[in-house]
Amino acid sequence: MPGKRLSMSKNENKKQKNWRDKYRFSVTNDTTFEEVWRIRLTQYNAFLLITFLVFFIIGSTTCLIAFTNLREFIPGYPNVTMRRNILLSAIRLDSLEREVDLRDKYFANLNAIISGEKPVEIFSLTDSTKNYKTISFGKSPEDSVLRAQVEKESRFSLSSGPVLPEAVTNMASLHFFPPVKGIVSGKFNSRLKHYGTDIVTRPKSPVNAMLGGTVIFTGWTMETGFVIEVQHSNDIISVYKHNASLLKETGDLVRTGEAIAIVGDSGEIYTSGPHLHLEIWYKGNPLDPEKHIIF
Repeated sequence: MPGKRLSMSKNENKKQKNWRDKYRFSVTNDTTFEEVWRIRLTQYNAFLLITFLVFFIIGSTTCLIAFTNLREFIPGYPNVTMRRNILLSAIRLDSLEREVDLRDKYFANLNAIISGEKPVEIFSLTDSTKNYKTISFGKSPEDSVLRAQVEKESRFSLSSGPVLPEAVTNMASLHFFPPVKGIVSGKFNSRLKHYGTDIVTRPKSPVNAMLGGTVIFTGWTMETGFVIEVQHSNDIISVYKHNASLLKETGDLVRTGEAIAIVGDSGEIYTSGPHLHLEIWYKGNPLDPEKHIIF
């Protein structure tokens, strides 16, 4: 046993010496036998040097592939032309989808206009190439001040509404949005001084503006109840009577088809149930609403 232990200790010492032993690598001129270059390393130093060289080669190769055009020679990696074609195809596909959506909305608006309904905003489609989640819609203090100033200046301005072309003088060329859908119970008769049309409809139905414009009067009278008047372009005024309640105030701007009141039977005279009395005035003269609007 002692001899065996002694032999084991000798082997361990021999291994330790092998790791610490120095080796010389030299380059010699074959003609003159002159030593040109040499290096002395132990096994431990050689192992560290080889490990460093391996990691250096791997890192250098990775950087060359990642940050130079050499990556385009890797099989399966898309080159510049392929990436450009992919981007152009995505843009064309998005444009095609938008054109299809616009076409569908265009035909839907045609059907809505024919049936007397409110058309849809065609250009309200969102652009899929933009990230709207990153857009902030909050109001800044400067924006709030500007809004208040503009609303104060344009509150009673009759020219702030949608302006029709000055060349439009024929009433037949205008498209009036029907304020309500129902049955005509009282027709226009200027001889009897009935300057409007009575339309019976469901109670609490919204009364919509037939054109965009500015509200010039809101109030209540004993004869006609809650009344709202809207001034439009081209010297056109629309009057809505016998409402249950009003949704707009004097000076408000309204758009075509926007709800401005609620159908009712307010007023003590000229009312026998929920209905709307609509009057259209053009340059101070009353017009027959049935000649311009399909109820």
